[in-house]
Amino acid sequence: MRILLVRPASPNERFGLGPFFRVEPLGLEYVAAALRSRGHEVRLADLRFSSSLRSLLRWHRPRMVGIASAHTVDFGASAQVAREVKRHDPSITTLMGGHAVAAFPGPLSDRHVDAIALDDGEVTAPAVAEALTRGRPLSDVPGLSVRKTIGLSTTFERTASLQERTSLDEIPLPARDLVAPFQKHYHVVHKSPLWALETARGCPYRCSFCSIWRLLGRSCRVRRVDAVCEDFRAVGDNVFVVDDLFWHMRSRSLELGEALARSRVCKEFVLVQSRLDTVARNPDLLRVWRPLARYFDIFFGFEAPTARQLDSLDKDLRVESIEDGVRVARDQGFGVTGNFVIDPGWDEHDFQAMWDMVDRLQLTRAGYTILTPLPGTPLYDEVASRIVEKDWSKFDMHHILYEPKLGRRRFFELFAKSWRRNVLGPAFSLRAWVKWMRQVKVTEVAMLARILAQTQRNMNAESYLAEAFPLQIPAR
Repeated sequence: MRILLVRPASPNERFGLGPFFRVEPLGLEYVAAALRSRGHEVRLADLRFSSSLRSLLRWHRPRMVGIASAHTVDFGASAQVAREVKRHDPSITTLMGGHAVAAFPGPLSDRHVDAIALDDGEVTAPAVAEALTRGRPLSDVPGLSVRKTIGLSTTFERTASLQERTSLDEIPLPARDLVAPFQKHYHVVHKSPLWALETARGCPYRCSFCSIWRLLGRSCRVRRVDAVCEDFRAVGDNVFVVDDLFWHMRSRSLELGEALARSRVCKEFVLVQSRLDTVARNPDLLRVWRPLARYFDIFFGFEAPTARQLDSLDKDLRVESIEDGVRVARDQGFGVTGNFVIDPGWDEHDFQAMWDMVDRLQLTRAGYTILTPLPGTPLYDEVASRIVEKDWSKFDMHHILYEPKLGRRRFFELFAKSWRRNVLGPAFSLRAWVKWMRQVKVTEVAMLARILAQTQRNMNAESYLAEAFPLQIPAR
């Protein structure tokens, strides 16, 4: 069967971390590999960089189109892809997938979508393709929400759940050749081209602003060490490990690091995501991993500067662990980057507490996002009745969804002031700039200059105010 997998164009990457990250659609590459292993002919389109969808549909003539909706901000763009597919040929089966829509399928449960994958796409997509090939109804396929149309009425019904989580070792390594035409566009800050890589999936923690742990049941699955080593050898010099929580399993992490060292893996740049308390407890583990890249950065969720704020996020993290984690990472030679989530309920004292922490720990490469109630999270359940903004493209962690405690103007003045503490901000010291620029190759300067230009809007309150929803209460 001919199948087209689509990563929709990004509706809103103008603010915040958007300009810093352009990451390949690794989830679709895994789905493509699983489909290929069953004999299907698969194409993958990254519409952020590729030609029009209509021409792809005419050329490939797929029987099924899989559409990624990994983030809430993509809901509208994903729905538009489904509409275009059905306008082109109503007989094409449209399958929506990704953790955001799996956690909250309602917004994409419309007449242009035939089914929504609620479980691993590497399992559900091949099962849908097999059902179509054999002429069986999609309602027989486990792990889906399937459209049911009676007259003018459209409803969705859940099928049976998968009996157990699929082992990552049963999933083929990603079909990376399908994104080779787009590889030059993928980057993290100035490091390009960038390759994404997964060694494990899931997280056992319970942060209130995250849906991953709810969706995956606080589980953590790992891929076989030799398969991960094979994948590391297959990718290029700049690597972003997309694991939800790197180094979570200590013994397995040691085994993997030692195996990569024996394989003589040494990249130019590696970025991983981990917790500060995990790093603080494991300096010896970090020593094993540090030689595996010339530049090795850790992205942390700093989130908030006080115990009260961390507790309100169910972060299960102490302020002391933030300080210990930063110290251990730097002592072992790792670059420290990460993000704070700024609560619209903050007052000026809260902003000052964060700035004090940023200055004390010299967090020159920290980013700042707005605490956003994403559907499928406990935070969304808590504040849904307060949300005024209904445009899904504004759920990007840089637009307000309800009025801040300080009023929107003062809130965004302080939010923009926070961004000016970043290395790309105008207030950054010349000495620190020079130190950071020593890591930048001549060939990376042009990329860095473009990002510098794009990120200046992060530091201007008026940029945010211009896109806020109409004022619901008197301005302060």
